[in-house]
Amino acid sequence: MSLYTKKGAVTVTCNKRLTPFLEQEIKELGFVVEETFVTGVRITASINDCIRLNLNLRCASQVLYSLKQFKAQDANDIYDSLHQYPWETIISPDKYLSITSNVLNDTINNSMFANLRVKDAIVDRLREKTGKRPSTGAELSGVVINLFWKNEDAEVFLDTSGDSLARHGYRKIPGRAPMLEALAAATILATKWDRKSPFVNPMCGSGTVAIEAALIATNTRPGLFRNNYAFMHFIGYDEEVYLLERARLEKQIKDVPGLKIIASDLSEMAVINARKNAKAAGVADLITFKTCDFEATPVPENTNGVVYMNPEYGLRLGEIKELEATYSRIGDFLKQKCGGYFGYIFTGNLELAKKIRLNPNRRIEFYNSTLDCRLLEYELYAGTRRKDK
Repeated sequence: MSLYTKKGAVTVTCNKRLTPFLEQEIKELGFVVEETFVTGVRITASINDCIRLNLNLRCASQVLYSLKQFKAQDANDIYDSLHQYPWETIISPDKYLSITSNVLNDTINNSMFANLRVKDAIVDRLREKTGKRPSTGAELSGVVINLFWKNEDAEVFLDTSGDSLARHGYRKIPGRAPMLEALAAATILATKWDRKSPFVNPMCGSGTVAIEAALIATNTRPGLFRNNYAFMHFIGYDEEVYLLERARLEKQIKDVPGLKIIASDLSEMAVINARKNAKAAGVADLITFKTCDFEATPVPENTNGVVYMNPEYGLRLGEIKELEATYSRIGDFLKQKCGGYFGYIFTGNLELAKKIRLNPNRRIEFYNSTLDCRLLEYELYAGTRRKDK
């Protein structure tokens, strides 16, 4: 049986608080989720299945195929156990090799030492069996092996992703404080947006939220923006499997007649860059960009639309007073201009959010990097809309 067709334990990782959205994505692809944890899920799948997962998932970080579980008291145990593994059946010495790890063991102060022992075990084995050794380094552009080691429990994986899936590959120009694409997608999936009503995104920055909304509405998958994955570099890789899945994804992109996605920002440069990013993602024609203050953002008449804003959080000294006024104006904008919509504010400052002066229906927990954040949902009744004269 080929390595690529053999079913095994697969861990799909994500950033903290994205697990519910990742789990739903994986179920929609037809997989049975056997276990969930803080940073991912566990399923049974083949590496060919991992190809599908890598190309389809919006909220994931890595897709890890388990090779071996073992006990290890120290780094020498790691070396001894992995040196016995038949790496010559998986890794060609002509390939580039990198090691990643997640280590919680009292005998190790620096996970780089654990990485080194894993690398040594694999390289020594390949040299002994083939007479050659692979090039190694930190870039995740070839074969990637991942070690998880907690206390005495160790597990080694084929990282089938390589570079993180959380970056979707189209964004060429980041903004001042860009939201990671996987986080943006998860927050949109958390809303009540029906994917055909208007999606209005004032304060759009580099455009990530509006672009992800367009990609979700048209069923455009992240795998279409990327041409290199770690699964391409193991022995036995069949490019036809990848090309067939990619072709399937291209065919399932759908038109959404009448879709209105509006993104605005006060910064002309932000809007210019957001347009460039949208063009790179192939959705520039689906998004109407405006350079204006958020209060001047056009909001189409609708009873099912979504207004999504990600204002600054006030992390620097001296910003709070100015932002208090901004958040108060956001509340007025939602009440006076967005009747009939669901309003969503993504913020890392709940004290500032109180200045909106609306009671949220839901407070959905997220992290933006290490910052504790909330996506606040407001139901904005149609009677509250005030038309400008």
